[in-house]
Amino acid sequence: MSARGRHGARRLLVQALYQNQIGGHDSAALIEQFSSSKEFSGVDADYFCAVLDEVMEGKDALDTQITSVADRPIDQLDPIERCVLWIGVAELKSHPDIPAKVVINEAVELAKEFGASGSFRYINAILDNASKALR
Repeated sequence: MSARGRHGARRLLVQALYQNQIGGHDSAALIEQFSSSKEFSGVDADYFCAVLDEVMEGKDALDTQITSVADRPIDQLDPIERCVLWIGVAELKSHPDIPAKVVINEAVELAKEFGASGSFRYINAILDNASKALR
């Protein structure tokens, strides 16, 4: 699948993980909902499902990793920042085929699109530190 397909999968992952935080939906419900959306046909579906499962099954470990390189507790992060960081750290941990620079750049772009103004700088710093610890 193309880079565009993975970028699209990451965009939908932010939305799905946000929905999980707000509404408590599990992986199966999120996959069912998002796979029936119009946008899903243009994304890397396998990648979406794989990263969603990695994040949903590993939230505690991801939170621990994020906390180890962040300057504030995980529960003080904005829900969108948390989603983007979960995706980024999961990719750094479980997808060594994706260069760290690509992971960080994608996360920065997601933060610019979905996050609060300036949150992309924080995302960049946290993932840069996480990449040094994980790679």
